[in-house]
Amino acid sequence: MRTLFAAVVAAVVASAVPAAQSNMAQPMKLTSFAVDMSATAPRNNTTPLDITVNRWSTDAERDKLRETLAKGQDALLAALQKLPVVGYVNTPGSLRWDLHFARQTPLAEGGQSIILANDHGVGKASIATRVSQDDDGAVELENFSSEPVMLTDVHPVK
Repeated sequence: MRTLFAAVVAAVVASAVPAAQSNMAQPMKLTSFAVDMSATAPRNNTTPLDITVNRWSTDAERDKLRETLAKGQDALLAALQKLPVVGYVNTPGSLRWDLHFARQTPLAEGGQSIILANDHGVGKASIATRVSQDDDGAVELENFSSEPVMLTDVHPVK
């Protein structure tokens, strides 16, 4: 069974991330470390993780996923899988996982919040977690802050 992956990357990459949501002059490339924080691991395992975004998802794609969320998580996953590939994540020496959703939002204190989604579980992820929408339309991931893997040292590749 495939699971939904959603990662939120909060990094000070303001100068490296274009403001446009639908098109980019060049791909955004980030590198980070995925840290396994689970209680089942004998120690924290760290793996390098590379992220490439070739284009930002459009408002229409975001709205389609929001509308589909009301129909349940299976419908959300199916709609996500139908979206075009917007980038990918990979670890060195591994296969890559295609991203079907990528959005960035400026943070009040500077930098960007980047939301990435695909249909596999990798990174600080909401792996098979409940996805819901609040009254204002914001997407929420159940227990997101307590997931066992998180991304650290996120920065642009020069």
